[in-house]
Amino acid sequence: IQLWDYRVGTVIDRFEEHDGPVRGVDFHLQEPLIVSGGDDYKIKVWDYKLRRCLFTLLGHLDYIRTVQFHPNANQFPWILSASDDQTLRLWDFQKRTCLSVLTGHNHYVMCAAFHPSEDLIVSASLDQTVRVWDTTGLRKKQMGGGPEVAPLGMEPTSRAGAAALNVQAELFGTNDVVVKYVLEGHDRGVNWASFHPTLPLLASAADDRQVKLWRMSETKAWEVDTLRGHANNVSCCLFHPKHDLVVSNSEDRSIRVWDVSKRVGVQTFRREGDRFWILAAHKSQNLLAAGHDSGMIVFKLERERPASAQGPASKLYYVRGRELFSHDFARASAGSTGVDIPVASLRRVGQQAQTDGIGSAPRFLAYNQHNPSEGNVLVCSDVDGGTYELVTFSLSNASGSVTDGKRGNCLGPGVFLGRNRFAVLDRHQRQIVIKNLNNETTKRLQPPVPNVDGLLEGGASGRVLLRAEDRAILFEVQSRRVLGEITAPKIKNVVWAPDGSKVAILCKYGIVIADRQLEQLCSISDNVRIKSGAWDVSPSGGTANQLFLYTTLNHVKYVLPSGDTGTIRTLDNPLYAMRVVKDQLFCLDREARPRVISVDTTEARFKLALAQKRYGAVMHMVRHSRLCGRAIVAYLQSKGFPEVALHFVRDPRTRFRLALACGNIEAAMESAFALEQAADSDGKDSGRDIWGELGSEALRQGNHQVVEMSYQRTKDFDRLSFLYMITGDNEKLRKMLKIANMRQDIMGRYHNALLLGDASERVQILEQSGNLALAYMCAMMHGLEDDAERIKIAIETNEGTVDGLIDKIGGGCAGGCLLQPPTAIIRSNNWPTLEVQKTTLEDIANAQPDPEEEAYNQDTP
Repeated sequence: IQLWDYRVGTVIDRFEEHDGPVRGVDFHLQEPLIVSGGDDYKIKVWDYKLRRCLFTLLGHLDYIRTVQFHPNANQFPWILSASDDQTLRLWDFQKRTCLSVLTGHNHYVMCAAFHPSEDLIVSASLDQTVRVWDTTGLRKKQMGGGPEVAPLGMEPTSRAGAAALNVQAELFGTNDVVVKYVLEGHDRGVNWASFHPTLPLLASAADDRQVKLWRMSETKAWEVDTLRGHANNVSCCLFHPKHDLVVSNSEDRSIRVWDVSKRVGVQTFRREGDRFWILAAHKSQNLLAAGHDSGMIVFKLERERPASAQGPASKLYYVRGRELFSHDFARASAGSTGVDIPVASLRRVGQQAQTDGIGSAPRFLAYNQHNPSEGNVLVCSDVDGGTYELVTFSLSNASGSVTDGKRGNCLGPGVFLGRNRFAVLDRHQRQIVIKNLNNETTKRLQPPVPNVDGLLEGGASGRVLLRAEDRAILFEVQSRRVLGEITAPKIKNVVWAPDGSKVAILCKYGIVIADRQLEQLCSISDNVRIKSGAWDVSPSGGTANQLFLYTTLNHVKYVLPSGDTGTIRTLDNPLYAMRVVKDQLFCLDREARPRVISVDTTEARFKLALAQKRYGAVMHMVRHSRLCGRAIVAYLQSKGFPEVALHFVRDPRTRFRLALACGNIEAAMESAFALEQAADSDGKDSGRDIWGELGSEALRQGNHQVVEMSYQRTKDFDRLSFLYMITGDNEKLRKMLKIANMRQDIMGRYHNALLLGDASERVQILEQSGNLALAYMCAMMHGLEDDAERIKIAIETNEGTVDGLIDKIGGGCAGGCLLQPPTAIIRSNNWPTLEVQKTTLEDIANAQPDPEEEAYNQDTP
């Protein structure tokens, strides 16, 4: 069993306890549970969060074909299974017992399913029948609503009675579940049967290559129609949860979609070499999944993005159902998103015109931004290979004077080139066709490159973007010149900034931002499909034409021309961004209803202000906004602004690192003390490394007082002695000598005596450590004759001699001199330290206010 995240196409987990193939799986709707049934005759219930099998249900005597949790599994903890042992079984997965064995089929039972809301079960079998079972008796018995009839006059409460009940259930089935209808009509074995979610309808799929529709009443069920078209055994069929459609798939390598009301096939998907076996529909989204020989596919029957286009100023034009609407976001008020004005009704065209949910809806909308005197909208759809319709209306009275009827064929979207011209792509010759508003062709152009498969907005009059494979080409129609070219894989759409200075090219899994000549500014990629995007048009704040918001399946994110990205918020359902003003995102949902959601763009504005060196705005946001988190700190460090990050961080260790990075010794000391206190209270080592790092930075800046303190804290006596020598602090150097004496550190004592220029102390140390020869030489060198005489006697007492020792010193005693401590250059409190510039960003108090930021904050309620 594999658990997949279908949005990114990756396997999350695997469960491998079944022996042999697993034929049926099902999710519990509320709990993190899966049920599975396999060829090892076992039903297993798994917790996919704990990643283990909870228990196994045994009882079937042959392969298990399907398993299903009850749709209301919290009230009825039931599992339904169908098996090649010719039975269906109902199980209680809380008590882990078999509730009922449903016998009646006389061949393999290929599938069994609960009704979504009623006490019914449907099963399909290779005995060529479909059976509908009534579970009312079992429900009443389980809920305590009906009398329990004990067989053969036995008390049901006795153990013997219960055992007899189980034996009877195993051998003959129980009367809790009874057959309501037996549907006969297929000429071969039936592979699948499913209920309609709301209507009393059934669909069945069989090896006679037919899909049959059945209707049920309270007393009987009858065949309504047969859907013919598959060329091999039909494996599976189901009703679409949202539209009046039946979807079926077959071993003929195709998935077919049928219109229930017209009872005709309206769409076919084919695969090259794989037979289809199983189908599933998403409960709430417009998604279907199909399993085939080499894997599975997740697909939609039609795109759910509503056709829409940005009009002048705050207007939006979009299609809902068969109506073209105009929506004014400027008239949005508390609780409402603005006003919808119907503009025109669009005629249905093409052979599938009457079937909803199948590719007949308009795909693209283009509004003529070049015409200030009237409204022109091009509505393009994929029907019959691609068609367009030109709708013209008055801007003052949108629904009053509409002229339409100007239609034609095209490939992909159409584009307006000027006040009275538009361009479409001829779908046969792939030529760019220029037409006037009377729908008359004025010019035909051959594209500058082959394989052009779509026209996109060009950002200015007379220009058009051509989409060709993985490239976008900016083309000027009048002069037939290529103005620019950029590589972007799987281009879906382009969004021009309102001032035309930048364009965001939306690809399937990424966004490329370029300037008006199509020179790339940045490119980002995402692992989830990108749905839509819009440029910020806030009148203040400096974000207009600089901040691009885009939506994926479940998130609103942003990208800046510098390439910085981030996530703003999550979405429950996909939304299509249309316009961004301040902290509001105006969008359309999949039902083409305008929505306004709040967004917090502070992080994006912060990064933008940093990039634009608007430090006043940066510091204003540091003071007044709730920016925080490791990501922003890491970002500031990577961009070379540790002093800004210092304002966000309270954790002493992180503050310490940042303070060192920007040379702020005072802040670093403060954090070092805090860390030391924390370490002491936890009983840990008091952080030698921290003080060592602080000492190095203080030494780099020449702050010897902090260096002294850090050496004292790390007990680095050698370095401390050397520091006292170069700063001329002989008094403390003598203390170091005493400390070395107390610690019985011979080398420490000797070094300190050497640094102090104390010859008699050095002689004493050498004598005490047993180096009598060295002590004698040292005493003679420095004219300490009394000491030398005493040491000479000690050497001779130990049968040694002092002859020739002085000769070993190069130049003899005459070449010697006494080393005295150097005189310190400055004897004030501290040395002149290295100047560490305090930036505007470090000093909150003196940051100059930013006019853009102030205007933004005044405008924001």
